[in-house]
Amino acid sequence: MKNRENDSWGIGYAAASYVLWGFLPLYWKAVKGVSAHEILAHRIIWCFLFMILVLLISRRTGQLSTSLKRLFRSWPIFLSVFASSLLISANWFIYIWAVNTNRVIETSLGYYINPLIVVLLGVFVLKEKLNRWQIISFFLAFIGVAILTIQYGHVPWVALSLALSFGLYGLTKKLAPFDSVIGLTFETMFVVPFAFIFLLYVQVKGTGAFMADAPSVSFLLAGAGVATALPLLCFAEGAKRITLAMVGFLQYIAPTIMLFLGIFVFNERFSKVQFVSFLFIWLALILFSLSRAKFMAHLFPKRKSSFEARS
Repeated sequence: MKNRENDSWGIGYAAASYVLWGFLPLYWKAVKGVSAHEILAHRIIWCFLFMILVLLISRRTGQLSTSLKRLFRSWPIFLSVFASSLLISANWFIYIWAVNTNRVIETSLGYYINPLIVVLLGVFVLKEKLNRWQIISFFLAFIGVAILTIQYGHVPWVALSLALSFGLYGLTKKLAPFDSVIGLTFETMFVVPFAFIFLLYVQVKGTGAFMADAPSVSFLLAGAGVATALPLLCFAEGAKRITLAMVGFLQYIAPTIMLFLGIFVFNERFSKVQFVSFLFIWLALILFSLSRAKFMAHLFPKRKSSFEARS
């Protein structure tokens, strides 16, 4: 049996997806003059059309039809996909708005703490258990966020909103029996009517950017669908070939690229206090990533109860 963790194509696909996600702020910055609402509407419509094209090319229309019938025959599946649609739309909007209001570093923070939020949701919603090292990692991450809160004078809501919306999105997707391609098609399908009505309104009003500004802007707005779907398709292909542990390791590529873009390309302020806060979060992530390793369990072995000691 082939070792999934050593599948170089799988690692390449997964790494490519996170690299693309990491550099995505450059794409949204290129259409900075367009409102976040309009960018989101274009992203939804063109992503939906691109996913339909992918399904047509891959000859999966039969599967799409079968999945569509299943979607509308089951209320739990319908509601989970509808919730996924709202959550990913909210996540996309916050992300686009944050990038174009010079908060790239804060978006980076959001995707750094997202894995911890996911596990926290697992504890409270799915009743999963945490080991000692995972509890310590959450405590360290909490200190990091608390330091930022004190510095900002308010909770870093952009980072927390991105982490929470994407974490809840992942939770709702667990309830739907569709793969990433069919799932994203359905998620965008639910909000396409609203996006279309909004774009029709701004175009009639004369404030729409599409076909009104420079041709490059219209091209980038139309290309938002590919920019959204391509990393997801790479991720889906990579995740099939490698272990979950490898996926967990690679996922930190994206926020690291975002952080470097924020500091060195967009010249956002990165103070010593922010650096200390990120250090706590990085340490939390290292501990969290190693929390299930065997050598970590041996560092502080569980003490036997008096009953166990006597038996």
